[in-house]
Amino acid sequence: MCHNEFGKESSPEVYDIIIVGAGVIGCAMARRFTLEGATVLIVEKGDDILGGASKGNSALLHTGFDAPPNSLELSCMQKGYQEYLEIHSRFQLPVLKTGAMVVAWTEQEEQQLPQIIEKAHANGVTDVRLIDTREVRRLEPGLSQNARAAAWIPGEYVIDPWSAPLAYLTQAIENGAHLKLSTEIRHGEFDGAVWQLQTGEETIKCRTVINCAGLYGDILEEDLLGKSSFEIRPRKGQFVVFDKIASKLMNAIILPVPTPFTKGVVVCQTIFGNVLVGPTAEEQDSRDDASVDTETLKKLQQTAIKIIPALQGVPITATYAGIRTASEEKHYRISVHENKHWITVGGIRSTGLTAALGIASHVYELYSETGQRHKSIPEPFYPVVPALAETAIRDYTQPGNRGIVCHCELVTEREIANALTGPVAAHTLEGLKRRTRATMGRCQGFYCTARLSEITQGHLVQPIAIGKCHE
Repeated sequence: MCHNEFGKESSPEVYDIIIVGAGVIGCAMARRFTLEGATVLIVEKGDDILGGASKGNSALLHTGFDAPPNSLELSCMQKGYQEYLEIHSRFQLPVLKTGAMVVAWTEQEEQQLPQIIEKAHANGVTDVRLIDTREVRRLEPGLSQNARAAAWIPGEYVIDPWSAPLAYLTQAIENGAHLKLSTEIRHGEFDGAVWQLQTGEETIKCRTVINCAGLYGDILEEDLLGKSSFEIRPRKGQFVVFDKIASKLMNAIILPVPTPFTKGVVVCQTIFGNVLVGPTAEEQDSRDDASVDTETLKKLQQTAIKIIPALQGVPITATYAGIRTASEEKHYRISVHENKHWITVGGIRSTGLTAALGIASHVYELYSETGQRHKSIPEPFYPVVPALAETAIRDYTQPGNRGIVCHCELVTEREIANALTGPVAAHTLEGLKRRTRATMGRCQGFYCTARLSEITQGHLVQPIAIGKCHE
């Protein structure tokens, strides 16, 4: 049977920190506070990690060239970017060094490129430069002939959106943190020194709460503090994923000239060898409706074909949607309620994957300014996450892998077995997908579902139903 609590060491009676939410921000936060020496518990109401806003993103590592100048977002993005590049090899996390170009398709857009470059330089990204039509063609031969010019950003990269937070949380747990899944905070009381948080089954105690609850962060704050300092306004983004043969048709991340409302639709390779187009920007009331619709997906497909004409006729492997944690204001909503021993980390929106490590460092600084100190771990353990990138040495090429189960994504039985055990084992099919890529290829689980059902028996909260492998 599945269990919902992870952690090697015995639980303290009172944790230094309880982090609510195991998305990318919560995972990075757990890592930072654990490495700094705090006793940490991560509480997630879902049955697995990364099941909320974090499960749908563009998987880009941003330089911050277009972030608001002198903003907290810019600072956290650039700190996160730098730390990711410093540590990714220790986790064996992949980086696809593609570069990016903001392409102008009209005369009006071309006139905006100097402003984009000026902003990038003001943000410290000084290698951004204007390139003319001839250089655009050289860097991106498959781009539509309608491209007029572009701003070239060589430091923008593609990364793995799921292995990174998995690595952060695994490191936290391997170094002493605890994780509780399927655990929702129902009520809480603070006596001036200690929080007593009520779940459906128990009371858990801590000295400081860090709210990383994402799409439900404002609700959690209102429930426990009586009033929320921000309001989540969900914004859905739909994506289309082209078959792996498409990855040979392009090199760089292709970005549009942004509008005041959105950065627009991106076309880029994925770390797994596909081509991605999206996201849309759709305001909605629902915090969990990540449905897709045929008309929008068709428009995304057509947009990608206009940009890279050779995508015409390339099959679509998958479609999905993510919900961004936008708020009533555009900036990050990070605040400290010192008298309540409460830190809110909300409204992170689309830059969270890049900024996560920087946000975690910033929050620890805020925490330290309240007088809290711990003794950092001198030589923390660095786990290695599974190699899923198309350019990596994959398990199917190694001996003893017990054979390939998912032939579309070349996922072995050993990879699946490993994902079902360990410090942060998969509890759901979706979690297993994110850890292994099983069922995420061309057939979307048609051929491997039966075998997966056998292998995962007794490990998942909801057993795999044959014929219903994909969402």
